[in-house]
Amino acid sequence: MVSYIYRNYYIGVSILNSVKTYLEILFVATRLGLTSFGGPVAHLAYFQEEYIKRKKWLDDKTYADLIALCQFLPGPASSQVGISIGMIRGGVLGGILAWIGFTLPSVVALILFAMYVVQADLMDSTFIAALKVVAVAVVAHAILNMGKKLTPDLPRIAFAIIAAGLLLLVPLASMQLVVIGVAALVGYILFRHKELDTQTSLNINLSKITGAVSLSLFFLLLIALPLISQSVTNVYVQLFDIFYRVGSLVFGGGHVVLPLLERELVPNGFLSEEMFLSGYGAAQAIPGPLFTFSSYLGQVASGLTGAIVATIGIFLPSFLLLIGILPFWKSISQFKAVRAALIGVNASVVGILLAAFYDPIFTSAVADSVDFAVALVGFSLLQFWKKPAWLVVILTVVLYILVRELV
Repeated sequence: MVSYIYRNYYIGVSILNSVKTYLEILFVATRLGLTSFGGPVAHLAYFQEEYIKRKKWLDDKTYADLIALCQFLPGPASSQVGISIGMIRGGVLGGILAWIGFTLPSVVALILFAMYVVQADLMDSTFIAALKVVAVAVVAHAILNMGKKLTPDLPRIAFAIIAAGLLLLVPLASMQLVVIGVAALVGYILFRHKELDTQTSLNINLSKITGAVSLSLFFLLLIALPLISQSVTNVYVQLFDIFYRVGSLVFGGGHVVLPLLERELVPNGFLSEEMFLSGYGAAQAIPGPLFTFSSYLGQVASGLTGAIVATIGIFLPSFLLLIGILPFWKSISQFKAVRAALIGVNASVVGILLAAFYDPIFTSAVADSVDFAVALVGFSLLQFWKKPAWLVVILTVVLYILVRELV
């Protein structure tokens, strides 16, 4: 009888500790989701301050290994790092809670913005034009900073320029996949003999069987969803296919998702170019991952259900890939060929973003000297005065509206 009581006591304590852990994961991630302005690089800095320095949930080396892994995978790198930390702390459920906390605030904000824009019929307004100009400043800033990091030498600069040229000449989503594939091959050829850091201290308690099942599901959905989407006319199936495919194939973070989504959604009539770019501009003013732009797009395309489908669709590949790769990462990362190929892929990302900057962002947002001048001010605030993105969005929109009233 005594042993039975003790056993139930320890079970109860264990359950309470688990619940406490899960609530802590959710609370910390939600706080980060409400305060993490500034894009993926800033997110990683916030994570380091909160998870490593304050909470001490993992050490600096493990954190660096997580960042390396998530740079290797397609999808939103900062969100993947947050999900991985949640998994380290509380298993798969911990990863889900970390994602919900970090993502939900911006999801709600962008859905509400989409509802307001559609109901208020603001598409021809000065406000929307201002948000499109904001997108010019933000993407130009992202290209310059990503270029410094990902194309530090002439071979990689040349490849980025070639990639941009090809995408401008052949503006198809399939060409982006070709560019990424060729980039991986060129990276392997050029950099396979370069000294690369292949050591990792990352250890996560997931079985290889679980990883294999998750990877199988990832590829099964990637292959099956386009076939299913072509055979049915259900808008939610089509949206899930588009966002799952984009989430599976985009390298380089939030800004690079722009051209992939634009070429999948705008030509197919889900929303207009103006609606697309205004949402992208609004996404710069809120904290959290830029991939929640998908929530706005889904809301505009097909209401609240569309927003939920789009959000789950674009983030699901990250979960499946992380659960699938983490058990094998320690072995995979030892191969220099993998690291070398990734160098080429990262260089192509700059080219993809450069092509997207010209068309559709610059061509649709900058119609006269006022548009260009205000975009230049926004870019300067980001690049030279180092102002946070949310503040630049507000200042640029206000400046644009004032100038248009005066001119």
